[in-house]
Amino acid sequence: MGPLEGVKVIELAGIGPGPYACMLLADLGADVLRFERGDPEASDEPTWEILNRGRPSVALDLKSSAGRDLVLELCAQADVLVEGFRPGVAERLGVGPEACQHRNARLVYARMTGYGQEGPLAQRAGHDINYVGVSGALWPIGRAGETPVPPLNLVGDFGGGSLFLVMGVLAALVETSRSGLGQVVDAAMVDGSASLTSMLHSFLNAGFWQEERGVNILDSGAPFYDVYETKDARFVAVGAIEAPFYAALLEGLGLASASLPAQFDRDQWATLKQRFADVFRTKTRDEWTKAFEGVDACVTPVLSPREAARHRYNAERHVFDVSKAGAQPQPAPRFSRTPGRLSRPPTAAGAGTREGLAGWGLSQARVDELRDAGAFG
Repeated sequence: MGPLEGVKVIELAGIGPGPYACMLLADLGADVLRFERGDPEASDEPTWEILNRGRPSVALDLKSSAGRDLVLELCAQADVLVEGFRPGVAERLGVGPEACQHRNARLVYARMTGYGQEGPLAQRAGHDINYVGVSGALWPIGRAGETPVPPLNLVGDFGGGSLFLVMGVLAALVETSRSGLGQVVDAAMVDGSASLTSMLHSFLNAGFWQEERGVNILDSGAPFYDVYETKDARFVAVGAIEAPFYAALLEGLGLASASLPAQFDRDQWATLKQRFADVFRTKTRDEWTKAFEGVDACVTPVLSPREAARHRYNAERHVFDVSKAGAQPQPAPRFSRTPGRLSRPPTAAGAGTREGLAGWGLSQARVDELRDAGAFG
């Protein structure tokens, strides 16, 4: 059932980073109960929303006293509560940290926001692009002479948000096992995405990095660390930084004996990059993949998401679960004794109301009482 078997989590559903964090907890065996606006009689047919997999969806109206009281009642047996409202909203609804930890002093109360619980931007609306813009993570991403490129919502929402929230929850649970007390985890996407730039700040502080896009070793400035178009208008990724890998790259490109500038002569990077680009356009992506197969030149195909789900590299390692309904990433990371697993598929909001509450010990009579009191909306 995974390394988190026995850990009970209440999720007050939001969007993006909160659901993904709770998906990860469920993938690793936690018993997560997802509360959201929905229909308790909704069909339990699987839906497309992968982020909602692994846990039942319980219809809840948090603005009703019965809905609020249900959350507080279940806090008594929960280990973790995750919420992603704007600062102060949970308190106004009566399910803030103080109210919930009054029912259970061991509860870890995890909060997911963009700008954090405090500070001048705490109440401002935003999305991933805003959070990574403020943290300094967006500015360096892009090519020379071009505007910064939004990295989808991988750096703010999921990297700086979800993963830091999960890390905070797990760290807090370890501490609770020693102290017997819970605490509040304030996971902000600005904080997390800023932390992701730690190595970049090291390079800046040491003078190894220029604060200019597309001229540095990892930002498409270096010819040996970039993406190149192939004959069939596809792409290969090159990351041949170290000398042995770079030598293997030149050998694979047929340039080992050519008269070329030195690898780290920055003044000649543009010339060297053009030379590489000309050669890569002489073969298709798959031809280059075959040419560099088994060679440590750090050259790989650039696969689309659909290609990646079915590519033999990933198929042999079972990176994705592929079915008629589509593909989804398998649980990560992997464990030798207590592996995570895909359990229940995502369903419509509210479809798991009765099953989910029964799993947390509520009788059918109690569920009917909650329904009649308006807890489910």
